[in-house]
Amino acid sequence: MMIKKYVGRTVDIIYMDLNGKFTKRRVQVHSVRDGRAKVFCLERQAPRVLLVENILAVMPVVRSA
Repeated sequence: MMIKKYVGRTVDIIYMDLNGKFTKRRVQVHSVRDGRAKVFCLERQAPRVLLVENILAVMPVVRSA
């Protein structure tokens, strides 16, 4: 997954949790290492550690001027 190129940016992701439930999240990507992405979830206002293999889609958030 190409989440690594978004370190330091805000992205929308589609994520499948360990129970197989799909969620859409807006996160700030802090780091990606050893198959895990450390992110800050903007909806929950809390840090999260996500399995990279369970991130199904990534779309950068484009802010208009």
